[in-house]
Amino acid sequence: MRQVPFGLLAAAVTVPLLAAPAQAATPAVQITKIYYDSPGSPDTGSNSSLNGEYVQIRNTTRKVVSLKGWTMRDKTKQAGHVYTFGAFTLKPGKTVTLRTGKGKNTSTTLYWGRSGNTFAYIWNQDKDTAYLHNAGGKLIDSCSYNNPKAAYVTC
Repeated sequence: MRQVPFGLLAAAVTVPLLAAPAQAATPAVQITKIYYDSPGSPDTGSNSSLNGEYVQIRNTTRKVVSLKGWTMRDKTKQAGHVYTFGAFTLKPGKTVTLRTGKGKNTSTTLYWGRSGNTFAYIWNQDKDTAYLHNAGGKLIDSCSYNNPKAAYVTC
């Protein structure tokens, strides 16, 4: 019996190519940024400090998307940590900023309406997750962070 050098034998073996893993489709509306550590120190719970923390949401499609009844929440699932969008449409390719404090809603900025003290903040300064659900309760997008040394995360 003749011996075949290992290198030649290995070259003759056919290895089937594995298909690349399926990529999840990019959501039509996605969380693009969470600014979880409002500027300044210490965080005082003032309206300007609360509004220094925010989430940005972008419409990645070429169609207007109605966000009426959609929700944004953090990982804690506390009642006050759920924002429900009112009648609001997000234009194609546009971004809306959802700020934690109070203010006058516009076509580019919405306000959660939280106030009072340091317990009014939504986003933890070390780690948390933002969840965006449509009006039917389906998870559309989420974004997590775990970095107490940064002030924000780009999703």
